[in-house]
Amino acid sequence: MGSYLDARAAGGLWLMRVEDLDRDRVLEGCAAQMLATLEAFGLNWDGEVTYQSERTGAYADALGRLEALGLTFACSCSRRERLGEGRYPGTCRAGPRRAGPTATRLRVPDTTLTFSDRIQGECRFDFAERGDVVIRRRDGAFAYQLAVVVDDALQGISDVVRGADLIDSTPWQILLQESLGLPAVRYAHLPLVTEPSGAKLAKSRRSVPLDPRAAGPQLYEALRLLGQSPPAELKPESPEVLIAWAQMRWTIEPLQGIRSVPASD
Repeated sequence: MGSYLDARAAGGLWLMRVEDLDRDRVLEGCAAQMLATLEAFGLNWDGEVTYQSERTGAYADALGRLEALGLTFACSCSRRERLGEGRYPGTCRAGPRRAGPTATRLRVPDTTLTFSDRIQGECRFDFAERGDVVIRRRDGAFAYQLAVVVDDALQGISDVVRGADLIDSTPWQILLQESLGLPAVRYAHLPLVTEPSGAKLAKSRRSVPLDPRAAGPQLYEALRLLGQSPPAELKPESPEVLIAWAQMRWTIEPLQGIRSVPASD
């Protein structure tokens, strides 16, 4: 809802991308169901839907360019080893430690990156504390970090509006943009909806499916969580009425510096 309103209020396009590179986790019919739900809630996108699974050639080209620049290295560390690291300590920077399949990592510089987020303000990240990120997995699948950077350039994306849980990925993505000579993107990271404990609501016990039959009240609640202060009389209205109201009044000012908002009971 936040990304949709931000694009529409600026007179921009709202583009739809299905990130389906992890084939082992793709459920048959799931993407179609999600797209139908968006339409039922009045969130209509511009142009055709883009599927990452159809763009692997572009990702391979980008990876080849990074390899030619000497910005990558092969890593033989297992998933279990990576999960225990916290950050990747450069184990395979001088070469894989064992034979067999390897992932490809981006060799990050020993520098600090600063960028301005439209919602979270100035953000500083030390690459030495973050480690070298995987851009192609051991099974050959291209990783999220590389794919979205290539996609943003191919689609002419000017603004990325997403959840604050992804702000930690932004430094790697900016580094990839710069390394590949791609256009810079403006970022705005919206606060996450959380449990009372502060845990992320998504995939928790209280995270329930959207019900298109109650689209109006659910959109109303989304607007409230986005700090838009919709009047109570809008709650029973249709998605079209709610979105038209919100599009005319959209502002990110109430969200400045906020990383999370608690879910309602």
